[in-house]
This record gives sequence, C-alpha cells and structure tokens, in this order.
Amino acid sequence: MLATVNSCAVIGLDGAIVKVEVDISRGMPSLIIVGLPDAAVNESRERVRTAIKNSNLRWPGGRMTINLAPADLRKEGPAYDLPIAIGVLVASEQVWPDSLDSALAIGELSLDGSTRHTTGVLPVAATAKEQGFKRIFVPMEDAAEAALIEDLEVIPVRSLSQLTGHLQGLTPIAPYTVQFDTESDTRPDYPTDFSEIKGQEHVKRALEVTASGGHNVLMSGPPGAGKTLLARALPSILPRMTIGEALETTKIYSVAGMLPPETPLIRHRPFRAPHHTISHAGLVGGGRWPRPGEVSLAHRGVLFLDELPEFGQRTLEVLRQPLEDHIVTISRAAGTLTFPANLLLVGAMNPCPCGFYGDSVRECTCSMSTVSRYQKRISGPLLDRIDIHLEVPRVDYDKLSSDRLGEPSAAIRERVEQARTRQRERYAHSTLACNADMGPAEVRQFCTLDTAGRSLMRSAMTQMQLSARAYHRILKLARTIADLASSDQIETVHLAEALQYRPRNHG
Repeated sequence: MLATVNSCAVIGLDGAIVKVEVDISRGMPSLIIVGLPDAAVNESRERVRTAIKNSNLRWPGGRMTINLAPADLRKEGPAYDLPIAIGVLVASEQVWPDSLDSALAIGELSLDGSTRHTTGVLPVAATAKEQGFKRIFVPMEDAAEAALIEDLEVIPVRSLSQLTGHLQGLTPIAPYTVQFDTESDTRPDYPTDFSEIKGQEHVKRALEVTASGGHNVLMSGPPGAGKTLLARALPSILPRMTIGEALETTKIYSVAGMLPPETPLIRHRPFRAPHHTISHAGLVGGGRWPRPGEVSLAHRGVLFLDELPEFGQRTLEVLRQPLEDHIVTISRAAGTLTFPANLLLVGAMNPCPCGFYGDSVRECTCSMSTVSRYQKRISGPLLDRIDIHLEVPRVDYDKLSSDRLGEPSAAIRERVEQARTRQRERYAHSTLACNADMGPAEVRQFCTLDTAGRSLMRSAMTQMQLSARAYHRILKLARTIADLASSDQIETVHLAEALQYRPRNHG
C-alpha cells in the first residue's frame, strides 16, 4: 500500500513542503530512503524501526521504499522521523489516512518512541499556514513555538504510541492552546543600568541617540575607560520589540537551534558579542548548508564588536554589505539564501596597541607609524557606515568615588520610546522601522533643511571631506536628534550635534 504524509524542509528562514511517500511491496525485507537525504535522514530508518517496535506497534515485513519529494531538494536533519513513522503505519494499515487530511508532521523520535525537540518549528508552522494546512503535529516541547502562528491547530505529540491512539480515534490529543501576552513589558534584569556608570555623560547622550534611531556607533578610548560597560548597558535603553520584530528574531533563533524551550517567543532585543577570533562565516553566516551568523542572530538587536582592530580585516570587510542592505546573501552552487541582518553595530577600540595614545595621564609608547597602522586596520568604507564616532576618555577619581547616581536606564528608555513612536507614525505606510532605515527618497522627504542648515552642511562637506553616504547619514542622525527634541523640523542645533559625531580624519 502507498501512503503519503506531508512534512516540511527549512531552507534558510523559509519552509518548503516535503511529501513523505511510503510504499510497502512484496519481496525481501528491506528499507531504502530516496529523495536526496543527508546522513541524519538516512539514519532515521533505524530510529523509526526501533521506535515503532518499542511503541508496541508492528514493523511491517516486505520491501519498503520511502521517497522524500521533491527529489531535487536536499533533506537534512532528524525532523523527518515522525512523518516517516506515520507513513509506515498508514502503509501497513495500522492507522487510517483520512485522519491526516490537511495535516503536516515534523519531529525527531527517540528509540523508545518519545519525541525530541526539533529546530525550525516556527518557519515550518508559518509555511503550513501559508500552504493551507489546518493542523500540524509537533513534539510536545515545540508546541508553544508552533502556536505562535495563529489559525493553525497545533497537536502536541509526546510519543509515537500517543499519536497512534489519536490517529486511530481512541485517545484524541487536545490541541495546544496558550495565550501569549504580547503587550506586557516583561524586561529582563539587565546586568548594567546607566545610573551605575560614572561620568561619560556625552557618551550616554550619544548612546541615547543611537538607541532612538538605530544608528551604528564606534567608541575609542584608553583601557578601562568604560567602553565595554557602556556597550553592555545599551540594551537596557532600547525600545521594546514589536510583535513583528519578535517573530522575525524568533524565526532566526529557531532555525539556528538556539531557541530555549521555555522561551517560545523572543521578546527582548538580542545582544551578541562575538570574540575577535571569529571567522567571517561565523560572523555573517555560511557553511556547506548555510546557517545564520552573528549578524543575523543580532537582527533587531545589538552586535557588539569589542577590540575592533583585532578582528581579521577580511572578517570586518564582510560587514559592509549587511550594514548597508540589512540582509546577508549567501550563494552556493546549490542555490542562494538570504538572512535578515537589520542590526545596531557597536564597536569599541583602543586608539593604539598600547591603548594610551592621546590619554591625559599615561604616555603612549607607540610610534606614530604604529598608531597609524593600527587605526588603518579598520577601512575607510567601514568607518563611513558608522554614524557616531565617540572618544571615551578616562574617568577621574572624583566622579568614580562619588555616591551620586546618574540618570537611570528607565528614564532614558522612556525618551527613546517617545522618539521611536514619532518614527513609527512617520513611516506608518512603509516597511521602515527607524530613521537609520531611511533610503535616499525618505531622506529627501523627511530631512529637509532650512537656509542656515544648508549653509552649515555645505561648509561641513568641504572641511570634513564627507562622502555622499556620510552626507545622508548625518541627515538621518540629525532627524533622530530632532525627534528626541520633539521637533518636526531639523534645526541647526540638531545638525551641529550630528556633525560633531563624525570623525575629523575620515570622510
């Protein structure tokens, strides 16, 4: 008998329907899987055989052929165990195929027949709904994740024997239902609050602008000045994620296998801080079968690169296209995949190898040529994509020893939220989320300058040797500063503050 069970493959962040066809015919007992399976799929024959026997079900004799269609699509991972097992049971007439109408199945099986956690459940559930399926069978551990997709009946499966009882109509499994409170602001306990950071008021102001408009920032200063501390405090002032942003981020972590079972929906902006020894594939994604890299895992959040010049130059240069386009495109012989990468880049660096070039207390021991070579490890095109350049000086004793606390993160975050609200209203009829996302057309529409502002920009273009990209980035930065001031028009004072965040020696 021939049986067909619907399943799904995950390609990048998207799903593709896979039909698991099982045929049992007379002949010597054997089992063959065709349809471009990888090693994990081929090994499912032993997992499925043992799981069926240990679930007190009958393993059929005869020649068994399992086809995973379409045959030209690469199938990988253990997620096909459950649909293969269901197909075997239907083909051997132990369950009835009419119970599988409009249903899709995914899940890994243990040898005792119980189900295991499977990666990529959220994009699979989204694909099931898009393709018109009414219900989806998933491991119990992944039911909450699949339930994020509305109008899709989620059947949580603990074991193969339980699912068999459900399909036979003997012991139906109740659909998984849970209400996600998408509006509550359940913020995590951030390790650092801005009130605990002594001094550095101008840096805190710049980070407030960064959070308000989604602008990239680079901090430079001597060791121990507080660059890393400030960067790690930045998530505490970022605005709350919208439900759309949360689903985008959750899908990435689901595919990467990094979604905690107790956290089916990521509600807090990610903060990623890879070590400088990371490879370029680890940073932007890749591999034989591409997986999301750190820039995609930081989507809608923060990518913090500490000791920026210590990263390999080739590794840093691969950031240029994602920072501009907000996506990562990975091409292989088998096809091209695209991952989202709309992130806020925060870099930190010492001004020279010894760290004390320009310091007011300790003398730098590096030669000028050494300082120049060190700073040139970061290319001009990459620096041009960074909106805010900050000098972070050492903090003096009086500020460090003071008991007086600074402004708390909650107060700063409230201003950031207000600025983001203005931006959401401005871009309500577009896909833009913040000022940093604006293209040339939006800059022309929303970043108009008065006569004094145009005169100031003309002087700045000449004296600072600004590129066309830097010109647009300054206007977007000034728009954010105006939003923080609740101003509809970009004033000269807003433009002046945006200009002071540009480096003097780079265009």
